[in-house]
Amino acid sequence: MKKSARRALVLSAALLVAGQIQAGNPQRSGSAGASELLINPWARNTGWGGVNIAGVEGVEASFLNIAGTAQTKRTDVAFTSTQWLVGGGINISAAGFNQKVGSNGVLGASFVGLDYGEWERTTVDNPDGGIGTINPSAVTIGISYAQKFTESIYGGVNIKLFSQASDNLSVNALCFDAGVQYITGKDKQLKFGITLKNVGPSVSYSGNGKGVNLTVPQGGYVQAYDERSATFELPTNLSLGGSYDFIFDSQVLTFAAAFQSNSFEKDQYIVGAQYMVKEIVGVRVGYTIQDNRVYEQRTSVFTGLSAGATLAVPLGDSGTKFGLDYSYRATNPFNGVHSIGIQFML
Repeated sequence: MKKSARRALVLSAALLVAGQIQAGNPQRSGSAGASELLINPWARNTGWGGVNIAGVEGVEASFLNIAGTAQTKRTDVAFTSTQWLVGGGINISAAGFNQKVGSNGVLGASFVGLDYGEWERTTVDNPDGGIGTINPSAVTIGISYAQKFTESIYGGVNIKLFSQASDNLSVNALCFDAGVQYITGKDKQLKFGITLKNVGPSVSYSGNGKGVNLTVPQGGYVQAYDERSATFELPTNLSLGGSYDFIFDSQVLTFAAAFQSNSFEKDQYIVGAQYMVKEIVGVRVGYTIQDNRVYEQRTSVFTGLSAGATLAVPLGDSGTKFGLDYSYRATNPFNGVHSIGIQFML
């Protein structure tokens, strides 16, 4: 009776949160800031389009569905390097750490950094540059806690600090993610997941870059003015997904589907499949469909297709594993997105 009541409470809370989120609003596209929070930096789950909201686990769940970190057995460590939109000169580095605490809890920490490369500095008086360079960057740091509530229900919360800076402007934003996974079936082959991400207050830029020197019309002298910076909202989104595992001895074929409702972009429908052999070798493919009912033309650089592969090697008899992951996401323009990552399951 106690388990049933707890299960009903968790699912009711998830449905209540879902009911508060509006559907995607393409008319407001571009009006949110901190779009870096929407970038999935991890190699394994991007290989099938980030569709595995229901079954993702380990460090990579820190982005896709924080509830999945509760499935960490002992200690997980992961690193990923991404060439973002090849040809644009942008690189992304991600690192994460999960540690099981107690019998059912998992503490986690994650870091995602974007390096935009070196840009020629220009001003109104020097539109052609020649006055140095700037190095814009963005960082997201997350601290999370997830827990296994029952044999079927996992939940978690991730608190994130987003910081972006250039030469003389910066912004800091605090937000959180929350997620739930429900796993059932004789072999735990049926999974459902829901996650709400990037919930936080509006923020604005600050710094010397807002200052401008203007000539006073009637005085004939120059005076410094501080321009007001408009506030912007964070790109909140709600994702729901499900998956089913077809188990054949030591082989598992998984089909998954997900829906993502974006507050400031088109909604997305994602389908994908993964084939694993002995939990050692795996391949996956995914396809993302944009909701074009309002604007029929494609408005994203991504064309929909993604693919990836995994090699997970056991290290001894202690259960320790080393994993190598690769993913590719097709784009037009640019030459796609390439991610390569390593994982240690200790």
